[in-house]
Amino acid sequence: MNRKMVFYMIGQMIKLEAALLVLPLLVSLIYREHETALSFLITIGIALVLGFALTLIFRTKNRVIYAKEGFVIVALTWLALSAVGCLPFIISGEIPSFFDAFFETVSGFTTTGASVVIDVESMSHGILFWRSFTHWIGGMGVLVFIMAIIPTVTDRSIHILRAEMPGPIVGKLVPKTKDTAKILYFIYIIMTAVEIVLLLIGGMPLFESTVHAFGTAGTGGFGIKADSIAGYSPYLQWVITIFMLLFGVNFNLYYLALIRHFHSIFKSRELWCYIGIFAAACFAITIDIYPMYQNFSESLRLAAFQTSSILTTTGFATADFNLWPGFSKAILFLLMFIGGCAGSTAGGLKVSRVILLFKIVRKELLHILHPRSVAVIKFEGKKVDNPTLNSVSTYFVLYIFGILGIFLILCLEPFDLETNLSATVSCFNNVGPGLSLVGPASNYSAYSPLSKLMLSFAMLLGRLEIFPLWFTLTPSTWSKK
Repeated sequence: MNRKMVFYMIGQMIKLEAALLVLPLLVSLIYREHETALSFLITIGIALVLGFALTLIFRTKNRVIYAKEGFVIVALTWLALSAVGCLPFIISGEIPSFFDAFFETVSGFTTTGASVVIDVESMSHGILFWRSFTHWIGGMGVLVFIMAIIPTVTDRSIHILRAEMPGPIVGKLVPKTKDTAKILYFIYIIMTAVEIVLLLIGGMPLFESTVHAFGTAGTGGFGIKADSIAGYSPYLQWVITIFMLLFGVNFNLYYLALIRHFHSIFKSRELWCYIGIFAAACFAITIDIYPMYQNFSESLRLAAFQTSSILTTTGFATADFNLWPGFSKAILFLLMFIGGCAGSTAGGLKVSRVILLFKIVRKELLHILHPRSVAVIKFEGKKVDNPTLNSVSTYFVLYIFGILGIFLILCLEPFDLETNLSATVSCFNNVGPGLSLVGPASNYSAYSPLSKLMLSFAMLLGRLEIFPLWFTLTPSTWSKK
């Protein structure tokens, strides 16, 4: 274990967070929120002192990063960023409790969107900006960003990319990892900017357009209104619906579009499966809720928005789906598990992993019927090797046990089964709203500090896909061998 490189990278990331905190500081100054600005200024000072201390103490010539270091760097960096990132909430007094502020910050960085804030409209512009900006930072991955801007990171940092980017198969778009990170962020920034422009065209003010674009791009879902997106025009709701779907697509496909490999895009089975799941769920929910609204276009818009929001694990809402029929709620609950495509900013199991799981089950069933048969599993026209298949199966087992373990702890709370189960599934899959007492019209403020810590842990497990945190907590990882 190259421990010096681990803590050196954490120091670099904390310094980067200090730089990123300048943006909400400027927003606070623009809106003359001096007390909020002071909270950001103090946090920046703390982050700079801590960041420079770590990079100076752990400076090393050995900058080699293997898989083990990649996992540990990712896990500890996300914990450190959340711990520092929650300070403006506490210092400003807008979320005075450490447990609440930490929960809110983890929810932001992991792009979950679960909130403990009861009166979001009373929050300052600077805090609201930082709250949504954490979505944008965490959406593509904070370490992917640092790989794009720091020249000293070696090309072995592909291990960081693999540890942080969601999905079962992560590779480089181009030979150098640094260039891959630059391409990913170029696409990410352009798409965010286009959404901001389209929201501005629809009459949404610049501040609101920016924070909603951040929430959409990171598939996070922190709203700045009590009714989330419900109060905006149908045009604005459709724009956000479309961009939620776009950000749930594998970013590799956007790169293929840039280099005009359109044939490869249309051959993507994961993309067609993703679109098919959205279309089928949207159609079923539209038919199911039509009697409630007696208007097909409204029913379609609400169904499309909520299906897109839950499938991509964004968590925005235009209606309280807690009031929808049981069939629609069941569909949305199942969509929480699936999530978006691998290599997107969405959470959940990922469509590619679901496809591979079905293929693995089919292969085993065929093997039972025909013991001598040799079945080959292919994905996107290529043979999937056994290590990848084993990784998918192992992840799924850990995923189920993780959800069950956190659910059992939450059941110590005096809430109904639907609330605790949906809260666990929603946080683990980085969705945000759940059902019953944690539905889109409610929040997570009623949970105890212990439950909030467990749900924060669930969000981190889901966003980092278990393995980074698992290996970080394993003693053998820290051995010198």
